[in-house]
Amino acid sequence: MKLSDLLIALCYWVSSEARVILLGSILLLSFSSQIKASKDFFNIPPSEIGIKGYSTDSVVSEAGNDLTLRDAVNLALLRNPELAAFSKEIRALEGATLQAGLPRNPELMVNVENPGNMQKLSGDVNSSESVAKEIVQQLTTIRVSQLFELGGKRAARVNAALLGEELAAKDYEARRVEIIARVANVFTEVLAGQERLRLAEETRQIAQNVVDTVTKRVQGGKVPPIEETRVKVGLSTTRIELEQAQRDLIAARKRLALLWDGTSPQFNKALGNLEVLIAPPSFQVLEARVLGNPMALRALKNIEHRKALVEVQQTRRIPDLTLNAGVVHHAILGGNTGVAGLMVPLPLFDRNQGNLKEAYERVDKAVDEQATTELRLKTELAQSYETMSAVWNEINILRDEVLPGAKDAFNVTRRGYELGKFGLLELLDAQRVLFQNQLLYVRALANYQRLVNDIERLIAMPIDSLMTAQKLPHADIKSIRIR
Repeated sequence: MKLSDLLIALCYWVSSEARVILLGSILLLSFSSQIKASKDFFNIPPSEIGIKGYSTDSVVSEAGNDLTLRDAVNLALLRNPELAAFSKEIRALEGATLQAGLPRNPELMVNVENPGNMQKLSGDVNSSESVAKEIVQQLTTIRVSQLFELGGKRAARVNAALLGEELAAKDYEARRVEIIARVANVFTEVLAGQERLRLAEETRQIAQNVVDTVTKRVQGGKVPPIEETRVKVGLSTTRIELEQAQRDLIAARKRLALLWDGTSPQFNKALGNLEVLIAPPSFQVLEARVLGNPMALRALKNIEHRKALVEVQQTRRIPDLTLNAGVVHHAILGGNTGVAGLMVPLPLFDRNQGNLKEAYERVDKAVDEQATTELRLKTELAQSYETMSAVWNEINILRDEVLPGAKDAFNVTRRGYELGKFGLLELLDAQRVLFQNQLLYVRALANYQRLVNDIERLIAMPIDSLMTAQKLPHADIKSIRIR
């Protein structure tokens, strides 16, 4: 066989192998495309997952519309760059899983000894001179080597890579729950800001009415002019409070818009009702649900992933097998000689002891981290629950006792002042007490909603599914739906 014929046959063999590898790659790519299609939901938030169970069936727009909490959550989930980054990481790990399942490529080796020594033999080919020339003549060796992984290395790598994908999916879910809770908290700030602005406007109007009443009494000569000056100072104070409430509301609206990467808020107002509250459920019920938090599930999945990596390191203790085959071409004689080889590393010194020890230690570390995560979640739940119970009691006292009494006291004092039974100081004090307690009530409602959001973040589900929402009776706050 000539060298050219050998090269043509070798090229044909390589082409055949390439076709096999190409067909296998097509099948793998088809399988990976199915995985990719099944994981596209990571780019589109599910209809009911995380806290509050909001649907994202359609892309919403805030421009020129009133904004509900559902709309705010949809916008944040669809446009927040943090979630987009997590989605890209999941897709990157899909590529790592694909790579982990690919077999090793064959290797082609061409070795030329004594290149250029092409002297032809003459005379007796068995003479010492001819034999010497034959020894130093050009030899061309062509080998093809293939490494075969033994001990289930590829299956172990693929399993570890798949668990890495699931781990990244848990990270995505945890971040999504955090973003939903963040949106709910800022949305609550906007609602509270709107309510404080309304109260400030009402207080300014009340102060203006008091100024008009005092002015009439001064003009009638019933009270000295100094009282008119005092009430006008109080009116100026309410104007300052009104401007501060406006600035706080503008800042809260901007913070809300930034959660979906908006340059400025385009919505008219936030729709919701701070007074639709859920009574604190049983702590035991919440504690049982906290282990369903994505962070707790991620910690469990991390243990599985670390155990899979231990299996990968265990398979690496088994040496791989390398087979090679080829031909040796004698340039002068024109003959070809077949060659074959087998190579197996001898695991005398390196049996992957260090990597295996590291993998076992990291499993123990993952177990400790899982216990730490559960303890941290339970601690946060206990703290939030105690604060939630205290704020719930505060709301009930303000609603049932303080606000009705402050409102009645102000009405009686204002009427008595018009009749000359009370002085200006009593009227101003009653007005101040009413306004302060109204602000305390709004602040308590907002704090309670934030605590509910925090507990829903910890249990990764809406408290509504555990308890029935209760609308507070005899409320002194304008009703604007939140749920």
